[in-house]
Amino acid sequence: MRFTAIATLAALLSAPLAFAADVMPANGMLVNASGMTVYVFDKDVADSGKSACGGGCLVAWPAVIATDAAPAAPYGSIKREDNGAMQLTYKGKPLYLYKEDKKPGDVAGDNFKNVWHVVKP
Repeated sequence: MRFTAIATLAALLSAPLAFAADVMPANGMLVNASGMTVYVFDKDVADSGKSACGGGCLVAWPAVIATDAAPAAPYGSIKREDNGAMQLTYKGKPLYLYKEDKKPGDVAGDNFKNVWHVVKP
């Protein structure tokens, strides 16, 4: 019995994670480790390797920075052209937070100007 438990634990630890360490599903949407809502931007083209949000846009919509060097699918990362940081992606689209969300669970940015959307896995 003890051997089986150890073998099961070893298999679980060696399996790829179902989600990136930087974000996780909660209440039907993706949130960061602090529970803040994660968004995508319609102007970003999936799998382009680029973000269409820079400058003032990035002040209002901070990038979710990837801390995992190789996140498991459907997550990935892109290298931001403006500062070289690695930004986390979901299904090829860069991920962002919204500065007007003040506490975990806030979704003030959902459908903002009809181009920002909560990520629903």
